[in-house]
Amino acid sequence: MSDDVERHSDPQEAAVALYLMNNDGGELTDVLVAALGDAFRILKEEWSSASVH
Repeated sequence: MSDDVERHSDPQEAAVALYLMNNDGGELTDVLVAALGDAFRILKEEWSSASVH
């Protein structure tokens, strides 16, 4: 892999690229699991607040 850092318009893409360049799969996994947890929490909150007609 090249030592050149590609320019990313999205800061999250740049963070993922750095994790991959540093072969830091464990930390990247932790970040992704936390993001999934947040997404499921938000969906659960939206689902429970939805009104039933």
